[in-house]
Amino acid sequence: MRRQYRATGLLEAELAADPIQQFTRWFVDAQHSGLDEPNAMVVSTADEAGRPSMRTVLMKGYDERGFVFYTNYESRKGRDLTVNPHIALLFPWHPIARQVIVTGSAVKVGRDETAAYFRSRPHGSQLGAWASEQSRPVASREELEQRYADLAARYPEGEGVPAPPFWGGFRVAPGSVEFWQGRENRLHDRLRYDADPTAPTGWRVERLCP
Repeated sequence: MRRQYRATGLLEAELAADPIQQFTRWFVDAQHSGLDEPNAMVVSTADEAGRPSMRTVLMKGYDERGFVFYTNYESRKGRDLTVNPHIALLFPWHPIARQVIVTGSAVKVGRDETAAYFRSRPHGSQLGAWASEQSRPVASREELEQRYADLAARYPEGEGVPAPPFWGGFRVAPGSVEFWQGRENRLHDRLRYDADPTAPTGWRVERLCP
């Protein structure tokens, strides 16, 4: 099970001045390539004992401050980030032989920002955020669906659903962002931005062996 990559390379001279600009270039390429959910990313966290866990979530926004996703704060990742804010994100754009790896720290977004995003979600997703005690055991599928049905009766379509107090966003402020481009003979291009306050742009770039 081996695939030979023959993609165009990634050179230092082609990079944007900062990783957010470079991410935007690649994210647009991923969208235009027809990838299914190019905003899907693997989120890796660790608890207070250093035990890791990971899952796929959807990025819901990004800017120069970092990358944003939303979750139940009482979920496993929410509990992990409460005691250990260090986090890694991976955008696995395999069909175009690209990956982006972000490492940094996560902080909760403000409640106003969370509420604004929550209002933009489909009605069913709003109810689902209330119905699911994310990462907690549930006796059966029927119990979960009954919770949802009870909420649907309480908040019918068209009626405002408040954002749960236990649900909200995290913003990942990057300390490093690596851009990985698959190349022939496994000689991949790996260019990594590392935060450096002494650099003119606030970032220095290193090439890593594949």
